[in-house]
Amino acid sequence: MASPVTLDVSDLAGRHVTVAGLGVSGVPAARALRGLGATVTVVNGVDGERQRAEAAELEALGGVTVRLGDGDTLPQGTELIVTTPGWKPSSPLFLAAAEAGVPVWGDVELAWRLRSADAPPWLAVTGTNGKTTTVRMLAAILEAAGLRTAAVGNIGVSLLDVVLGDEPYDVLAVELSSYQLHWAPSLRAHSGAVLNLAPDHLDWHGSMAAYAADKGRIYEGNQVACVYNVADPATEDLVRAADVEEGCRAIGFTLGTPGPSQLGVVENILVDRAFVANRQKQAQELAEVSDVNPPAPHNIANALAAAALARAFGVPPTAVRDGLRAFRPDPHRVEHVADVAGVAYVDDSKATNTHAAQASLDSFEHIVWIAGGLAKGATFDELVVASAKRLRGVVLIGADRALIGEALARHAADVPVVDLDRTDTGAMAAAVREAARLARPGDTVLLAPACASMDMFVNYNKRGDAFAAAVHDLASGRVPDDQ
Repeated sequence: MASPVTLDVSDLAGRHVTVAGLGVSGVPAARALRGLGATVTVVNGVDGERQRAEAAELEALGGVTVRLGDGDTLPQGTELIVTTPGWKPSSPLFLAAAEAGVPVWGDVELAWRLRSADAPPWLAVTGTNGKTTTVRMLAAILEAAGLRTAAVGNIGVSLLDVVLGDEPYDVLAVELSSYQLHWAPSLRAHSGAVLNLAPDHLDWHGSMAAYAADKGRIYEGNQVACVYNVADPATEDLVRAADVEEGCRAIGFTLGTPGPSQLGVVENILVDRAFVANRQKQAQELAEVSDVNPPAPHNIANALAAAALARAFGVPPTAVRDGLRAFRPDPHRVEHVADVAGVAYVDDSKATNTHAAQASLDSFEHIVWIAGGLAKGATFDELVVASAKRLRGVVLIGADRALIGEALARHAADVPVVDLDRTDTGAMAAAVREAARLARPGDTVLLAPACASMDMFVNYNKRGDAFAAAVHDLASGRVPDDQ
């Protein structure tokens, strides 16, 4: 195996660079590399209509070749690979690159290296769940402080487009996935946060330890604050393992009363005992719990993490309050759809793993739970044990619903379960009708699937849309034709 070549962005003119993947990250990467004078080859395993349109757009630049339908073969002469998120380290392309001594950067690594000397600092967020909400809360708080900012990264806005764009920013709120962090060894954020750690994407990382280590990269080189979750000791362990700049502090957030160098909750008030003059004896009020939308426990934790990063950047307390009040969550995240016959219907289709589903289930007292989909190797015993006392009933949908059903049989045998053995377009409407039959006034019918959606729906958004449509049909008394 050859030793990796050492390259910098200043060395890329005339170099042969391969971009792994198209889409939101790959297209900007190819453009940026071509702008640096590199000869670019883009490889993509899928050859579809969208990919062909993107390929035509890139090849029109000149100096860019796109190879569709083969993402495994290393193009001849490649001196650097820039990869989009999601490509496994074990992919044949990267194994061939390692054998040839070709370095691999992620699109985030490329963006970091391309920053100008006066580039805005990054406030970075990762975690198994809550990343997007926290980053958007953070951006709202920064905006309330009068700062020019944007929520970027894994949230869907390419960091390359932001770094190379003309818009001047004071600071960036950056969401980073474990995939992105894996390929971003040079990243050094102003401050970073790991919200939580739970088993996810283990097929990509290979183990929980490797997954956690990639999440922990967000702390490397932090300048001011490493924000961790007091309730999740693994996140604090990552802080301890990080090599940070002198003076960088560990800042915890907790749903309980905070200790020194922590943010927490006291009598329904979000308070700061980290960024105050005398943190041993004083606390600064930031906002009320009612300022957080929705005020579910996991979302209050998100708000505290966002507040910690904002306070690390010097944002005043009033901006934390005003930003949280102005923030509106994205759809399908503990979203109240309607009340029907005294029963609340809540869409948390974004709860695509057991950790997210647990947070959602913890937010309500009496629940009829709609669950199921693609389990992605997950097990459900711990989730059922923790939630059994809250369950009025369960409606199971999707390809791996039997796994949840078996856990319910083991740990909540007295809870009524409806097993819907159908995956057609009317399945969600049937699930909502069955849930309505099980629910009593004061209950919550909660779509928190704990599974991915692709067995029945294009994505979690479409699954949530189907749930909302079924609830509105129920409220109006309409009965779908395919019942």
